[in-house]
Parts: sequence; C-alpha cells; structure tokens
Amino acid sequence: MQTADLAAFLKPKIRTVRDWPKAGVNFRDVTTLFQDPEAFRCMVEAFALDCTTLGVDLIAAVDARGFIIGGALAYQLHRPFILVRKKGKLPFRTVSEDYALEYGTATIEIHADACRPGDRVLIMDDLIATGGTLLAAAKLFRALQGEVVGVGAIIDLPELGGSRRLREAGLRVHTLCQFDESE
Repeated sequence: MQTADLAAFLKPKIRTVRDWPKAGVNFRDVTTLFQDPEAFRCMVEAFALDCTTLGVDLIAAVDARGFIIGGALAYQLHRPFILVRKKGKLPFRTVSEDYALEYGTATIEIHADACRPGDRVLIMDDLIATGGTLLAAAKLFRALQGEVVGVGAIIDLPELGGSRRLREAGLRVHTLCQFDESE
C-alpha cells in the first residue's frame, strides 16, 4: 500500500480522546489499530519494507504501546527485540537517560548489554509528540556504541515539533500518518 493510501486507511481507525489525560490534550489512541487485524498487518508490513533498506540488526521499542508494534516488527524481520523501559522495570544492570515531558521529567532505561558496538538499531514507538522519549532512547543506544539508523512511529504530531527535533539530531524518521491538533 502506498504511503498516502496507508495514512488514509489508518487515520479513521485511530480513536481521538479529547481532554485526556488532561484538559486541552487530544490523545491519539492506537489500541483501535491493534484490534483491527488488517490495520495491524499493514502497519507491520510498511515498517518491515522500510527496514529492508536500512540493514537493521535489532529492533528496540519504547514502553508500552511501542512494544506492540516493535515486537511484531522484530518477529516479522527475525531480529532481536530490545525493551526501552521506564526506570526501575528492568531486572539486570541498566543504563538510563532522563528526558523532559510537557509536565515534568522522566527516565528510561535499557539493559547494559542491549546491543553491541556497531549494531544497527531501529527504535519504535506508537507516536511522536515532542520527541523527548525517542531522543533519550537514541542516546542510550549510542552510549553503548550502537548505530541508531532511525526511529519509527505510527503517528506524527508535527505541531509539537518532535519529528523535527529527531531529524535535527541526525535520526531518520518514519511515520505512517500524522494528525494536526485541530483534527
């Protein structure tokens, strides 16, 4: 399916929850896509096709909705799957990175042996808002001398500037659709 056709197919299936988790926020709920087998298959295939040109060694994904698309993609590509978790959720020795949220700060972690030097890493999440989580995840893999070949997400919220920040940091960005705040 072509990019524009895929976006047109996916967008109406994404539920928007107004004023959640706080007033003024339009939450883009991708769980509706996971409930639709055809939409889920199309998303995984689109990301898998893109990965064939990148020479990806492993797929990483951000806690928690990113795990769903990232895990399916790793399975499809027969690649290792690495979890990027919230602080305190991984059982082994970790490396961590703090990042800013719209309403505070947070910390994510990966296991200290999540990748080897030179591993080509693709990092997945459900959406790109401010880009802080994906930027922090990229820093973690780079600290382990991994090569972050790009980031992927189902949705881009371009008005929040995250995809621009990710590109400015030298990351290739692949999203399947975008929403403006007015939608």
